[in-house]
Amino acid sequence: MRRRLPAVLALPVAASVLALAAGPAAAQVETTPVPAPGNPGAPPASAPASPQPLGHAVGDAGTGLAVIRVLPNSTPTKAILPGAADKLPKQAAVELGFGLASAQANSEAYLAYEKSIAQASPGGIAVQGSSPQAPGSLAQTAPPNNEAPLTGGINPPSTPLDTLVKVGALNGSVSANWSDALGPCVDTISDASTSIASISALNAIPTLPGGKDLTGAFDAPNLDEAADNAVVEQLKNLAGPLSTLGGILGGQGSAGGGSVLSLPNTLSARSVVKLVDIPGSPNKAVQSTSTLQVAALKLLAGTPFEISINVVSQPTLQVTSTGDAATSAVQYTAPVLEVTQGGKSLGRLDAANPKLDIPISLPLPGADDLPGLGDLGKLPIVGNLLGDGSPLRDALSKDLQKLDLGVLRLAVAGLNQTGAAATQPFKGYQLGATARMVDLQVLPTEALGLPNLPSALAQVSLGEQVARAYAPEGGVVCGTASAPQAPPAPAPQGSATPQLAYTNAAYHSVPLFWTGTAMLLFGVVLVAALPTRRRKTTD
Repeated sequence: MRRRLPAVLALPVAASVLALAAGPAAAQVETTPVPAPGNPGAPPASAPASPQPLGHAVGDAGTGLAVIRVLPNSTPTKAILPGAADKLPKQAAVELGFGLASAQANSEAYLAYEKSIAQASPGGIAVQGSSPQAPGSLAQTAPPNNEAPLTGGINPPSTPLDTLVKVGALNGSVSANWSDALGPCVDTISDASTSIASISALNAIPTLPGGKDLTGAFDAPNLDEAADNAVVEQLKNLAGPLSTLGGILGGQGSAGGGSVLSLPNTLSARSVVKLVDIPGSPNKAVQSTSTLQVAALKLLAGTPFEISINVVSQPTLQVTSTGDAATSAVQYTAPVLEVTQGGKSLGRLDAANPKLDIPISLPLPGADDLPGLGDLGKLPIVGNLLGDGSPLRDALSKDLQKLDLGVLRLAVAGLNQTGAAATQPFKGYQLGATARMVDLQVLPTEALGLPNLPSALAQVSLGEQVARAYAPEGGVVCGTASAPQAPPAPAPQGSATPQLAYTNAAYHSVPLFWTGTAMLLFGVVLVAALPTRRRKTTD
């Protein structure tokens, strides 16, 4: 059992889990590459002598509870091949992922303990596509097989990024299994789960100005100079700068304590890779599953504009590869979200209605003079409510004028899947799919006359899911190859090596010394054993 992945696995695991929004690539899991011989003419590494499993299986599943993207689609994607970067979609300048669960299986891994990997991580970060190692993770690898899963808390520390996101306590569980004789033919190859008690994302919008005085910077294309100046003066009256949406959010300079998105209840994610039965065949299919469990979400919680998103249907993504395109399949249960504000429905998000826009407006000068509306100049207008919680339609009936500065766009991300036949490292069929439960984007409108604004100011994705599976033709064979026969002893070649000639008298020195010593000892014993004769004396 290993509690942490070695450094060689930290980067590919963090990067693969964090890049969940990208299209499903090949099902091959990122593992340590097979090293080439130091001498180009040297033979490859020898095959192991012990019996080997017959089954070949590759699959992975990844689930992210929340991923925040600052300046999405703004940074060119790096590529090794010349000209490939121009054809790839752009990525976010900064990506933050929280509550990540990754399960991987790869029978073709070069290192033994990479065949099954389960990891639960409190989070990860990618800056312009580069992802460093994420500390505080739970990880388990196999082989050797693990009798019990590894569980524990993975509490993220406080960081300067708290203005973007604040995460509460997380709990994780990881289980990796592999059989020495049957390989992937175990109950569950890899299983990882993560749960988070609370999260608040986008406590500020860093891509909007942090100051309230926008004199000389604000220039709306549909307003004249006098109207621009009037809007600038109205922005000065807000409770906070635009980076806090006029004081609604809890970032620096805000009078409130809200966040764009928060979770009042526990959100959990689980990723599993295992083998399942193929009907009418003794072989197995590779199945990767990503599941989410969440009850409700909140937008602008604790503010007069609070919006509730109730999750009516939980999303589940499952990819199964039998090795044949005709019988391999992707099964996806799309989420159904009910959006309400002030006790009234704003709309429903599902496959038939994938988008919902909630405008963010600025009450124009003169709104304070409208009878019964109170001091409206301190907060903007979000959705169908004013800053004091009263319905917008009542104010519009009294000739309230507003300017739409931005939009909160909710979207159910559709399923994206790819599949292809493959021949390496074995002949079979690979299938992959990605999906997201809900995307929340902060979009500027043309009326927000600030220079160099991106198309999207920020993006929060909840429930990012990816699953990939790759099985050989006919399915995974569960069995053990016979032990290889020991090679016969090589036959002698040519004549025997002749005895070398003696070229020095030292070759005889030691034998002569010991021979002489033995003869001397024998003589002493012989003399001592003979009887002593007494000499006769004469008187």
